[in-house]
Amino acid sequence: MSPTRSGPVRSETARLKILETTARQLADVGFERLTIEGIAAEAGVGKQTIYRWWKSKSAIVAECLVEGMLLEEVQSIRTSGNVKADLAEWLDRVFATISNSESEGLLRSLIVASADNSEVAVRVRGTISGEDTLTSRLRAGIGEAPNLTADAPFQEIAEALVGAIILRTLARAPMTPQETRRLLDATLGTRPE
Repeated sequence: MSPTRSGPVRSETARLKILETTARQLADVGFERLTIEGIAAEAGVGKQTIYRWWKSKSAIVAECLVEGMLLEEVQSIRTSGNVKADLAEWLDRVFATISNSESEGLLRSLIVASADNSEVAVRVRGTISGEDTLTSRLRAGIGEAPNLTADAPFQEIAEALVGAIILRTLARAPMTPQETRRLLDATLGTRPE
């Protein structure tokens, strides 16, 4: 006999409406002013529905990121055969996003949400620097840069790049394309001229 679940079944329509509302409100008001009450009112659900499915607003924000509803431009990196060019293009997109006041606040809000909740931090880390994104691209680049060998610390290189993004986001100082290339030289290595 299979166990039965008590309580209402989670509605996928309601879940998506809550996530879409959260993403929109986060962009509009930022993490600090985002409230469960505001999300519930706009999404047309009760607060108890939200709290039944998520522990906190941080958890909802993290699910929005994982679902690709936030910072979509940060979650895709092309694979052209030139890892430095691909990562330079990606970092330029990330820093252009930071330069946009709406997106800058959103990225800072994700940093705050991560600091607020360790579960959120793990999900954000996995989404941005995990095996499906940055770390995967670095692994695919074995041999394309001096520091990308079969035994390279791919996760640590990814985290160094993401750390630079976080630091620049908090300082409100996006990197220029020249600074991005120097960062990539420092993390991926340079070939002798």
